Amino acid sequence: MIRLTLDQYLDAHKITRYELSQRTGIRYQIVDRYYKNTVIRYDSDILDRMCQALNCDICDLIEYRK
Repeated sequence: MIRLTLDQYLDAHKITRYELSQRTGIRYQIVDRYYKNTVIRYDSDILDRMCQALNCDICDLIEYRK
C-alpha cells in the first residue's frame, strides 16, 4: 500500500498546510487532501512542486507498506 506522509513531514518541520499552499501555488484544498491522505490519484506535478518547496525527496512524502 502506498501512503502519503506529508502530514508527518509538515508537522515535524512546523510548516502549515497554508504555508505550503503559498510556497507552491497549489490551492489549499488540494494540499489538504494530500495532507489527509485522501487523494486517489497522485499528480506528479503537484508532488514535484511540494518537493521543491520543501527541499526534500519524494521518499520523504510517500511510503510503501506491504
